[in-house]
Amino acid sequence: MVAHTPASGTAVPAPRRPLEVAGSDAVRQWYEDELGWAATSGPEGVRLRTGLRFDVLELPADAGFAMLRRLDPRSPVAVRGETMRLLVGPGSADELPGLLDWLEWGALPLDLVAVGADGFIDAPTPPGWTGSQEAAVWVRPPEPGREVEPVLPALTTLTAVSTWSVVGGGGGAPDLVRLVDTAATHCHRARLRRTSAAPNSQPLAFS
Repeated sequence: MVAHTPASGTAVPAPRRPLEVAGSDAVRQWYEDELGWAATSGPEGVRLRTGLRFDVLELPADAGFAMLRRLDPRSPVAVRGETMRLLVGPGSADELPGLLDWLEWGALPLDLVAVGADGFIDAPTPPGWTGSQEAAVWVRPPEPGREVEPVLPALTTLTAVSTWSVVGGGGGAPDLVRLVDTAATHCHRARLRRTSAAPNSQPLAFS
């Protein structure tokens, strides 16, 4: 069983051996106890609060899979349906609009959004557990007992000379500027591919 197979051939493998059925209370407790993440459970299932330990960049899954090799392999990545979620440092969501403008992507539709303070995302099924086919799953899961912050892309501040001063979260993590630029590039390419493949699509005309 494969949860998602992108065009690049990379796949999200299902667990080899089910360890536990993912019930809402058990999933919430796993995130709270094993990772120390804030989680809530309700009619919509288990949700993880963003803006505390991490923010999230959301982009189309085909664009996300195309850029996975550019990410630190320790940085958690999840997917649900056609949406990929990249974990980034807390506060990154507030920086996304300015970064896209500075990188000259702001005028283009990219399907690239961020979830930050006071936001939530659906909790992926814990690694090794079984869940519904519609549930989010981890492509690169977080590791229990290991702090996630040191491997998340992060941004420091905008300097007085109008250039972005950037650092990773530590431990060799990529900086947020490069991540956003790479994500925007692949989102744009994926959008062009989908447009050109759509029925009745017309070639671009230039005068």
